Amino acid sequence: MIALPVLAAIIQVALPQGPHTIITPLTPAELPPALTARVLAASPGLTITGAERKEREDRIYFDVAGQRPDGAEIELDVQQIDGDFDIVEIQRDLAFDDMPEPVRALTTSALGQNRPARIIESVQKDGVAIFELFAHGQPAEPSAEIRFEDGEARFLTERWPH
Repeated sequence: MIALPVLAAIIQVALPQGPHTIITPLTPAELPPALTARVLAASPGLTITGAERKEREDRIYFDVAGQRPDGAEIELDVQQIDGDFDIVEIQRDLAFDDMPEPVRALTTSALGQNRPARIIESVQKDGVAIFELFAHGQPAEPSAEIRFEDGEARFLTERWPH
């Protein structure tokens, strides 16, 4: 059984520190109208509650947080490319037991009874899910990421680009 801090140290070797990111908080009213329209088309009835503009590695993203009509909180990550906006992933926080069984099994095999402090499910536009596992005391970046596709789960050795 590997304790979470030990796993975090192992994964930090495999997952290098993420790129430097410049973050600018925005109000929903400050979002470009075309971006707001794209977000609302992807999630009808969403109430936008907050946003950030992020610049990293010559890419521009907007993280748009909101609440669906059913009360679920989500975040849409939108990449700006040549003046257009592409939703690259939709994120939500999950409890450990809400992850798919293969992802739980892989996590348990690495962590034993220890549980990540936070889990984010990021569904990509092609349907692949990336599960970001955050270690206790390390809220800025995930200590590990698991790719879940076609019923199979595997740890990533490189950070997911979005």
